[in-house]
Amino acid sequence: MSTISPVSAGTLLRLPSFLFFLLSRSLTRFASQIGAVAIGWQIYDLTGSAFDLGMVGLVQFLPTALLVFVAGQTADRFERKRVVQLCQLAEAATALFLCWGSYGGWLTEVHIFIATFVLGMAGAFESPTISALLPLIAPQGSLQRATALSSAAAQVATITGPALGGIAYAFAPGLPYGIMLAFWLLSALLTGGIRTTEPEPAKDAATADDVFAGVRFIRNNPAILGTISLDLFAVLFGGVTALLPIYARDILNAGPSGLGILRAAPAVGALLMTTILARHAIDRRVGMRMFQSVIVFGVATVVFALSHWIWLSVLALAVLGAADTISVVIRFSLVQLATPNEMRGRVGAVNFLFINASNYLGQFESGVAAALLGTVASAVLGGVATVAIALIWMRLFPSLRDVERLE
Repeated sequence: MSTISPVSAGTLLRLPSFLFFLLSRSLTRFASQIGAVAIGWQIYDLTGSAFDLGMVGLVQFLPTALLVFVAGQTADRFERKRVVQLCQLAEAATALFLCWGSYGGWLTEVHIFIATFVLGMAGAFESPTISALLPLIAPQGSLQRATALSSAAAQVATITGPALGGIAYAFAPGLPYGIMLAFWLLSALLTGGIRTTEPEPAKDAATADDVFAGVRFIRNNPAILGTISLDLFAVLFGGVTALLPIYARDILNAGPSGLGILRAAPAVGALLMTTILARHAIDRRVGMRMFQSVIVFGVATVVFALSHWIWLSVLALAVLGAADTISVVIRFSLVQLATPNEMRGRVGAVNFLFINASNYLGQFESGVAAALLGTVASAVLGGVATVAIALIWMRLFPSLRDVERLE
């Protein structure tokens, strides 16, 4: 039996297509994080409503729910890098609209919600497609390390993106959107330079009769079903992203720049963890490590919720980000390695639906719960629920808990 030689992080970074992929993905993440700060602060400035902050998440999630099966079929039938490029160009056009409206002074919360919906549509196609693209770029046996490097590149952007977004917004509300426009255009150019190591799926790989194949595949694989659903319910209740503008302005008295720092803190922890994972892949008890990381995520959420000191809040968010990174790397690698290439788009679309449901519906849930229970009580309850869900899932999905290796 032949043995697959591990590929080092340095070797991966010398591959032009992988480098283009990293740069494109990090610029896209950079633009998205700048937009999250600008849109969140602008909505809160216009309305002063925690409920409206939650609505931003709901509006961005709806396109994913509506287009999930179309997006998956698109990723399996057409050249994946071209799909990604078209999405990035659509995002750039939306950023141009927001920039124009902000500088013109006519942008309202309705305009922002419409733009957010369009960004959600682009993301519904882009995210599962780019996830299905990575296994075609990374050499065999290196997916976990490639995923860690990809996450690290995105986290570098996530660290600086929110801070830049907050500072740019303080200068002018339209400036963050102008930066987003430039980054999305550049990422589209970089995506065009990607070359894959194996053929793209044939255009008849996904037929209209087989559009639900991703759902059936996930349902018939308990470990994958447990992985995806764990992320859905844990982050759905444990996410505090939508509440950060409230914490920055009303609890920590940190202002727009403080909001940028708070949004960057999870990425700092994530970057440190991805640096470790890029050098030292998790090679045993990966299922249990994933559950442990989700529990740490929940505990860190509770600490952040109760904190009234910005240094402790930043530390808690950094720990939260590091724990989430372990879970993300394991989840992504497990799903991609267990899925045939011709189905990765459809399976990735369902996975992205679950991820978006956890992130954006989590924002909606946080906004509603904060309006009903108060900001701190809502965040504490979410962290406790995350820990409880991890413990329950360990019992419901023993095959996932007992996964020993990925590669």
